[in-house]
Amino acid sequence: MSEKRRAVAIDGPSGAGKSTLARAVAKALGFRYVDTGAIYRTVGCAAKRRGLDPADANAIEALLGELKVEMTYDAEGLQHMLLNGEDVTGEIRLPEISLYASRVSAIPAVRAFLLEMQREMARRYDVIMDGRDIGTVVLPQADVKIFLTASPEDRARRRYLELQERGTPQDYDQLLAETRERDYNDSHRSSSPLRPAADAVLLDTTGNTFAQSCALLRQTIEERLDV
Repeated sequence: MSEKRRAVAIDGPSGAGKSTLARAVAKALGFRYVDTGAIYRTVGCAAKRRGLDPADANAIEALLGELKVEMTYDAEGLQHMLLNGEDVTGEIRLPEISLYASRVSAIPAVRAFLLEMQREMARRYDVIMDGRDIGTVVLPQADVKIFLTASPEDRARRRYLELQERGTPQDYDQLLAETRERDYNDSHRSSSPLRPAADAVLLDTTGNTFAQSCALLRQTIEERLDV
């Protein structure tokens, strides 16, 4: 009988720090980190390249048949996304891809297309997986479920500083408006809307430093996994 793998599901709104925090804690605990948002960003990237309306379900569903989306890891354990064999890890982090990802992720066909890829990772490895519906849809039997959030203003501020550091600055007010728009889109879509699982632990990191949030997340996971 194969060894039972342990799974931690982390959901929450865009910009809550899920990716950076989950990646750091996964490394510390020896788990495989799976950023599912990057998978949807890859589909959004493909839609943008084709000049498609990301809200056009028929056009996006037709596009899926032409896509090969793969997830790989480098020697440092960092996740890379491949789109038809091309590494698009950097491109999918551009600000304009965020709303594309939010729009395409609301399409049921897209979620079905990517669901098995996510579940297969949890069958093969001990994982910390983050996204919008991990604890509610993708891994409803996860050993630990966490809903990680922060205020829209705090999340927009973090994104503002991140983009400044990357050399791609963007107006704070625009980022705040986009954050609120994405929150609304993610929580009001008909397919797998953003919401905490009934048994999820709520962690609000508003005002926290990265170190404080990281320590809080790790402590929460360790207590529930008894590691």
